[in-house]
Amino acid sequence: MVNTVLVTGGAGYIGSHACVELLQSGYQVVVVDNLANSNCESLKRVQDITGKPLAFYQVDIRDRNALAEVFAKEPITSVIHFAGLKAVGESCEQPLMYYHNNVYGTLVLIQVMADADVKQLVFSSSATVYGASEHVQYTEDLPIGAINPYGRTKAMIEDILRDLSATDGLKPTESPWKIALLRYFNPIGAHESGKIGEDPNGIPNNLMPYVAQVAIGKLAQLSVFGNDYPTPDGTGIRDYIHVVDLVKGHIKAIQALQGEKFAAGGCKAYNLGTGRGCSVLEIIETFERATGRKVNYKFAPRRTGDLAECFANPELALKELNWKAEKSLDDMIADTWLWQVKNPQGYN
Repeated sequence: MVNTVLVTGGAGYIGSHACVELLQSGYQVVVVDNLANSNCESLKRVQDITGKPLAFYQVDIRDRNALAEVFAKEPITSVIHFAGLKAVGESCEQPLMYYHNNVYGTLVLIQVMADADVKQLVFSSSATVYGASEHVQYTEDLPIGAINPYGRTKAMIEDILRDLSATDGLKPTESPWKIALLRYFNPIGAHESGKIGEDPNGIPNNLMPYVAQVAIGKLAQLSVFGNDYPTPDGTGIRDYIHVVDLVKGHIKAIQALQGEKFAAGGCKAYNLGTGRGCSVLEIIETFERATGRKVNYKFAPRRTGDLAECFANPELALKELNWKAEKSLDDMIADTWLWQVKNPQGYN
């Protein structure tokens, strides 16, 4: 039996890389994306990289009828749910937009999945669900305490999915929900071909595309927010993971959902990170060494809500999903730079 995976938000940064890995692993792929913050050129390049076709529907997941038509047309067996807005700052300015898109959109998706009796779901969650913690290495059993609307949408969706999974015993005639919640740390990098990568609209919100655009001359200067944290060089420390390693975790999650561990259903969270933190200055210095380009930067005041240090404990994903990050920081930077050089204006 061929597994057909629906990838919501599949034209986006992480979604497009997931499509490559799925196709190369023998899955059939169906993508739905409203193209609000993505470009369908990425999907053409996914097919170029893999030499395999995929099905694409320009659909907003909040459009229940359009989404139901996709399920009626395609033999979908499982879903990877990436579709969502993801900028922390924007979520603070427009919280209702984030709740409507992320939370309501997920509610529509799982209602349509239930109607179609498709109950295997891998959800794109985030380490932001943890919020501030006295621990710098995060384990999955830490309390949830998101401190911004974006993180709270992810935490709410996790709660919804846990509650949904817990209803399985009430209707023994129905197939159980099998759900993996994947909590990402900081995805960076690009496909080694340089054909797909991160192409943010406007000024990047994330560190690595900003660094790359400064290095290539598209942006003048990087602001490093805070140089007085209690860390070795005073700048914030985060766990950066190569996007290809990250999406391979989704393949492992789908395999786990179809295996013995989830035979009776269930909903479980897994951290996807390297287990090692890198400071902002370490990223800049490694980037300069790897590319031979100067990255102009200035120090700026700390941002509200930013933590001094956090990184993943990825041991549960290794134990239960047989997954671990393989690529180094040098790999992440080399692949980011190849993408930037080959595509100075992104997909345009």
